[in-house]
Amino acid sequence: MTEAAPARAARAVWPVRAVWLVRAAWPVRAARPLPRARRLRLPPLVADALLPGLLLLTVLTPRAPGEFPVAVALTAALALPLVWRRRAPRAVFGAVTAAACVQWLLGVPLPAGLAVLVALYTVAAHSGRRGALVAAAVVEAGAALACLRWTTGGAFLIPFVGLTAMVVAATALGVNARTTRVCLAALEERAARLEQQRDQRARLAAAEERTRITREMHDIVTHNLSVMVALTDAAVYARHRSPDRATAAMLQISETGRQALTDMRRSLGVLRAGEPDAERHPLPGIAQLEALADQLCAAGLPTRVEILGGHTQLPATAQLTVYRLVQEALTNTLKHTPAGTRAEVRIRCTAGTVTVDVTDTGPRPPRPSATPPGHGPGPGHGIAGMRERAAAYGGKLEAGPLPGGGWGVRTRLFLDGGGEAASA
Repeated sequence: MTEAAPARAARAVWPVRAVWLVRAAWPVRAARPLPRARRLRLPPLVADALLPGLLLLTVLTPRAPGEFPVAVALTAALALPLVWRRRAPRAVFGAVTAAACVQWLLGVPLPAGLAVLVALYTVAAHSGRRGALVAAAVVEAGAALACLRWTTGGAFLIPFVGLTAMVVAATALGVNARTTRVCLAALEERAARLEQQRDQRARLAAAEERTRITREMHDIVTHNLSVMVALTDAAVYARHRSPDRATAAMLQISETGRQALTDMRRSLGVLRAGEPDAERHPLPGIAQLEALADQLCAAGLPTRVEILGGHTQLPATAQLTVYRLVQEALTNTLKHTPAGTRAEVRIRCTAGTVTVDVTDTGPRPPRPSATPPGHGPGPGHGIAGMRERAAAYGGKLEAGPLPGGGWGVRTRLFLDGGGEAASA
């Protein structure tokens, strides 16, 4: 009986010598990971079975012959449930705790009792903070009972402090693993969300750019082709009666075509770096409306332009919008009104707004029923593009017949952003 006491006391401090097994349950990150081709990838079940296998080997430690069958059974009950610890952490913790309770009742100290700490770590790593604290309290109570039963000579404090330290370490490692996993999942979700938002913004920017280029091409091509068609008709009509006028019309057609090419290169210059025409020719603005009126007069549409207020301080983009609005309105007048029609353009510039009025004296043909209301006579995108340009500055475009005859287009652009509040 006296010889067995030192051996039992030595076995009572087995948890202190088994700290390396707790460390084996914690995944250690290598400083320099191996290349993907050289990493050893094991099936999850096989990887989870490595630690229980090590615990099963501890049953081979020397012990009394009568204790060996009981030790084998208890070691198996403590170690084997750990194979499924990641799939059912709470159930495995309950099974291991129950086996440890039976071990305490039978009075058989085993190194495999470390399975309780591994189960505690798994619960803390896969459960909430409350579950981790409850599991830690259960294991701490078991550690106190184990020290009371298996320590001799009043040596209770040192084993209890060692076991308490391991309980705290296992709980802290598990909580840290869970926190790290949650943070990584949140970062991955945020990265995926940011990537999705970036792609969405890119798609919206591409769609907006396509819309802008479509409007520019529509205004440039429609206007210049309409002028060239009108000039060509005039040249054909005057080629026999007035060769000089026919020659002047043909020269005007050539100039209009060159101007159309220049405008197209300038509008598409943003798509190609180093486009010379985009830098050499400034964007058209309010100052170029007189030249536009002269071009339309040569095409057979007498046009008068009146500009009230100073426009030199207006942004270039706002002036381009005004120019395109007037150009599209006059192009529609040239296309849809008979000979003898006159047009008038009135631009009023103030500190924060620009008012655009384009009127003509010619009647419009009946609008087809298939054309949406408010889009002007005949199919096309002219009025729709004008509405989009005006809406970019908070304006609302009005287009329709005038009470005294003719057609009018009116809008007001808000340069200071006040149009949003006004339109709301």
